[in-house]
Amino acid sequence: MKIAELKRISEAASVRGTEKQDTAIATAARPWHQQRSVRIAAATTVALLTLVGWLIHAWTNSNHVISAERLRIVTVSKGRFVRDVAAQGTVIAAINPTLFAVAPGTVSYVVRAGDTVTKGQVLATLESPELNNEYQREQATLDSLNAALERQGIEIRRQLLTSKQQADLAQVAITAAERELKRAQWAWDQRAMSERDYKRSIDDVATAKLNFEHARDTAGLERDSVVLDLKTRKLDRDRQALVVENLKRRVDELSVRSPVNGMVANLGQPEKARIAESAPIITVVDLSAFELEFQVSETYARDIKSGMAAEITLDGRVQPGTVTAISPEVRQSLVTGRVRFKEQPPGLRQNERASVRIVLDEREHVLKFERGPQIDEGTSHVYVVRGDHAVRTPVHLGAASVSEVEVLQGLAENDRVIVSDTRDFNDAPDLLISN
Repeated sequence: MKIAELKRISEAASVRGTEKQDTAIATAARPWHQQRSVRIAAATTVALLTLVGWLIHAWTNSNHVISAERLRIVTVSKGRFVRDVAAQGTVIAAINPTLFAVAPGTVSYVVRAGDTVTKGQVLATLESPELNNEYQREQATLDSLNAALERQGIEIRRQLLTSKQQADLAQVAITAAERELKRAQWAWDQRAMSERDYKRSIDDVATAKLNFEHARDTAGLERDSVVLDLKTRKLDRDRQALVVENLKRRVDELSVRSPVNGMVANLGQPEKARIAESAPIITVVDLSAFELEFQVSETYARDIKSGMAAEITLDGRVQPGTVTAISPEVRQSLVTGRVRFKEQPPGLRQNERASVRIVLDEREHVLKFERGPQIDEGTSHVYVVRGDHAVRTPVHLGAASVSEVEVLQGLAENDRVIVSDTRDFNDAPDLLISN
């Protein structure tokens, strides 16, 4: 009874709907290309959302995101470290003297540029009337001094002869006075001579001896005087002889001769040109002695010394060489040096290009890694790769070679270091490396 009553109350309370009025209609299937477009749109939306999420994640975890393809990453290793320096150079003649005019005059060439010449061969002649006239004047002065010197010699001999004659006459007077003294002594002993005459004889001997001593001393002084005069005249003559010798050498140099066996590089003046003293006339190249001239940065110049071993690469062939000179002068942050071939290869040409490598230091068991374009001894920070991140790490680097750099502090073996240009990172402390 209760159940039937409850059922009646429930039916009376329910609200009649519109279910009886609705009719189900069958829906036609969508075309296949519409379904594909929907799927593509959905996939694109998912990809964009994934990319945005990844970028947000990258932005929150790193200041920069860089593709791995743009980076050059090397591994820190330990091994043999060779510190060297490489440079480009030019083959030049080690001996290429330029000959200059010894006096003003007119130049006439006997050879042309490119001619092969031998040592001592006449290359050009210089006509200089001024120099020839000066040489002739000085030669005449020398001849005059020679004649005066000979005349002085004759006069000196005459003076010395006169002095000797006076000394000899004084010696003869002594002998005569002594002989008279002997007679006077005998007569005095016989009391046949007065005392006055006897003492006069003694005085005559003393006077003759005194005259002899004076004549001898005078002859000595006269000899010293004339010898000094003669020496002065000889010095004047010798000085003039040096002047003439120098002028003769300059006159001989009017015929310009080659100092080496080689080739004429260039002519310094036009034919029959009037040139001044010390003007360049001709340049000769010694083809038997070539060197390589190179330029390096001033940072390497203090480590390069004469005598260091070098390798010269010429036409793909490596030639041993030796550093012969390094200039003390710095020009535009570069220093010039020269390398000599140990055995000069045949067929070298002036101004031929070559490369040179100079070994500065060799050591074993050195911690190192390959150099990059912006890494050298002064680099204080590098980026070390840790998984998909690169952390800016302080380091202390040592010597740097052409291809490698030494690690003193801050890195360990097998560390991975970014050696490509990192200036665009603005010293960011952390980088995210994307694949």
